[in-house]
Amino acid sequence: MSKYDILPTISTSFIVISAVLVAIGWNLAIKRKLEAHKKVMIAGAVAALLFFLIYMSRTVFVGNTDWGGSDEMKPYYLTFLFFHIVLATVGAVFGLTTLTLGFKERFAKHRKWGRVTSVIWFFTAITGVIVYVLLYLMYPGGHTKPVLDVLFG
Repeated sequence: MSKYDILPTISTSFIVISAVLVAIGWNLAIKRKLEAHKKVMIAGAVAALLFFLIYMSRTVFVGNTDWGGSDEMKPYYLTFLFFHIVLATVGAVFGLTTLTLGFKERFAKHRKWGRVTSVIWFFTAITGVIVYVLLYLMYPGGHTKPVLDVLFG
């Protein structure tokens, strides 16, 4: 086992922590505990950022994990992975927008965006955990070359 094998577990943990914090923050907003809401949501954003930094570092320096399941299942996995990536990208953009609206104190728009963003983020976390389970627990695959090796040989 390589020292890099733990990175997917750590990064996936951060996305789960982020989703849990968003759920707690949403609950605090409903209860009108707005200072606590702000702190928890910022912590959720930091957890999501930590996920992203670990994921991108691993992608650049170690590489991504290949699909280890059967060839018959690969198209289904890739479709699911594509759905997860789209959700994560939309969730990240919506998350930044929602945070910006909150910091600018544009609370009516912040509330509208926040409801949608939170739901997208929950689905992102769930699909992210499923991708992790498929790639590292059910159908472990090999590793591709790090992006730096691909680019610079």
